[in-house]
Amino acid sequence: MAQVEATTERVIAADAEAVFDALADYSGTRAKLLPEHFSEYEVREGGDGEGTLVHWKLQATSKRVRDCLLEVSEPTDGELVEKDRNSSMVTTWRVTPAGEGKSRVVITTVWNGAGGIGGFFERTFAPKGLARIYDAVLAKLATEVEK
Repeated sequence: MAQVEATTERVIAADAEAVFDALADYSGTRAKLLPEHFSEYEVREGGDGEGTLVHWKLQATSKRVRDCLLEVSEPTDGELVEKDRNSSMVTTWRVTPAGEGKSRVVITTVWNGAGGIGGFFERTFAPKGLARIYDAVLAKLATEVEK
């Protein structure tokens, strides 16, 4: 099994603190940011950053659905880490200043991929597909915070 990694980023015309607060608001804003690939969204504990436990199903392809139960931590300033209890998947959101009134959001997701030929296809295509999904999340985030 090889580790698979998908990364996407966007500069958003809003203060880094406002962007981070929107991302960490699992009980409010976060649900609004999710495209049609996400379903069954439910905050089970907490709801604001560190200590949140959130559930959703992520349909990456027509045949591939992940049932995710994510523990949220904030290991450093401007960073949210979502660790899936149901798999090896970990998503890290980093929000940093990117000039006057702007911020850069970088999303990196890693997981242990399959072996063999299936693993080859997963390593080849899954990062691009996941990046498209997170590009949609970032576009909705920009719309939300750039008001």
